[in-house]
Amino acid sequence: MNHPTSGHPLGLLALGATCLHAACAGSPPSWTPAVPPALEEQASGTTELLQAVSVVDDDVVWVSGHGGTWARTTDGGATWRAAVVPGADTLQFRDVHALDARTAWLLAAGTGELSRIYRTDDAGATWSLQWTNWEPEGFYDCLSFWDNRRGLAYGDAVDGNLRILVTDDGGRSWRLVPDDALPRALPGESGFAASGLCVETGADGRAWIAAGNAAATRVFLTDDYGRSWRAVRVPVEAGEGAGLTAISMVDARRGVVFGGILHASDEHTRNLARTEDGGESWTQLPPLSFPGAAYGGLAVPGTDGRGLVAVGPGGAAASVDGGESWMTFDDRAWWAVGSGGVGATWISGPDGRIARLAW
Repeated sequence: MNHPTSGHPLGLLALGATCLHAACAGSPPSWTPAVPPALEEQASGTTELLQAVSVVDDDVVWVSGHGGTWARTTDGGATWRAAVVPGADTLQFRDVHALDARTAWLLAAGTGELSRIYRTDDAGATWSLQWTNWEPEGFYDCLSFWDNRRGLAYGDAVDGNLRILVTDDGGRSWRLVPDDALPRALPGESGFAASGLCVETGADGRAWIAAGNAAATRVFLTDDYGRSWRAVRVPVEAGEGAGLTAISMVDARRGVVFGGILHASDEHTRNLARTEDGGESWTQLPPLSFPGAAYGGLAVPGTDGRGLVAVGPGGAAASVDGGESWMTFDDRAWWAVGSGGVGATWISGPDGRIARLAW
């Protein structure tokens, strides 16, 4: 769904993708952070809104944004190369998922044929259009991959039915999960295309989707590579223009969701919750230190779930105690966050802004 820069009138935001789970593995118990983290601002090479971040490792990072824009670094952000996908300069790339320095997928969010998926295997020298949405009322929000073959994309409900695409050939073909394998959508239920973080993939075919814009806020779960799904309610703000924008799992059992009321820019509301049983139940966490909703958020790999980062129009904040308390370290608007570990976390936002966090 569309929002501050989405394709619907109040569309949902696309959250930035994080690293592959294999790259994110490991959580040493002796993490002793300096707080708050310092910002190392970098030159992205573009002035477009950068709405998603995908971190491969300490050196390789991809970002995507409006105006058909993508950018990549292979030296930890010392230099960035930004470019526009040919013929896609009107698209909003609200999600990016990188496999390595050469291979990545871009998701364009928008109504109807504006929702598309592209792939490159040559570091962005060329892009292939893998999928175009054929439903006039469809709107896709985010995507993620388990590995180089299996992945999924999530979109707003159409005629009361959820829209989840799956692939098992690296995106060369995509198919809809049948309606009878999905929970029925609540009236108005959709995703927020904010930072590309509304889908999280995990080990052994697990995945989680964060949703909103309905009378109840829910997370959808699968444990069979997306073949079937179930829904669980989450104690975060619900209603039109409210709900979840991002989900981040520490492991198969522990995770955090982020969101809030997207139009309550000056308020502190219920915008965080955590799970300790794989998403089957959720407990509310204290609100963020900056006002308004979180557009993106994640658990930093290597911190055993203690290190969290959240971003939104109200600023950027970090937690070192699993979300029990927060400190704002920048009060400008930020949209997306991606992380491959304590030394490999980036945030991005308007006007081509991108920064690396130094804990």
